[in-house]
Amino acid sequence: MVYLFLADGFETIEALAVVDMLRRAKIDVKTVGVTGKTVQSAQKITVTADITVDEFEPLDLDAVVLPGGMPGTLNLEANGVVQQAVDYAVDNKKLVCAICAAPSILGHKGLLKGREAICFPGFEEDLTGAKLSEKFVVTDGNFITAKGAGVAVDFGLEIVKQLAGEELSQKIRETIQCL
Repeated sequence: MVYLFLADGFETIEALAVVDMLRRAKIDVKTVGVTGKTVQSAQKITVTADITVDEFEPLDLDAVVLPGGMPGTLNLEANGVVQQAVDYAVDNKKLVCAICAAPSILGHKGLLKGREAICFPGFEEDLTGAKLSEKFVVTDGNFITAKGAGVAVDFGLEIVKQLAGEELSQKIRETIQCL
C-alpha cells in the first residue's frame, strides 16, 4: 500500500497527479488526512482523504509520498505520525517519495546525506548533506525526490516504475500522451 499524506496547504497537482498515476497502475494507494478527513490544498481545493492519521497503520506500507506546497510541507513535518511513517519506511527499506518543498522534511531528518536529491528552488539548503541533482525527478536507493508541480506526473510515474516496473510506467506514459 502506498500512503500519500495530505495536510492543509498541500500542492494540489503534486498529490492528485501521483494518486492518479498509481491508480492507473492498479497500485493500492490511500490518501491520509493529516489535518482532518477533509483537507484544503494551497489552491483552496478541498479533498476528502481516504483515512485520517488516527486510522493509519504502517504494516502494509510499500511507500510514503509527501507532496509539497506551503504551508502543507510545514504541516506534514510537524505531524508525529508522518514522521513515524517516514521512519518506518526507512527502517523497512520501503520507498520514501517527496516533491517540491517536501524533500526538506527528509533533509531535516538527515536522510539525504550522500544521496542524489532535488527539491523546489530555494529549499536546497534544507537537503542537508545531499548531492543536488540537475534532474527533475531523481531516485537514489529507496528515495525519490522531485522538483515541483510541473513534474508531478513524472514523479508519479517514477513511483509506478519502482513499484511495478518500467514497462507499466511507460505504458501509462504513452496512454496519457505524456511523451
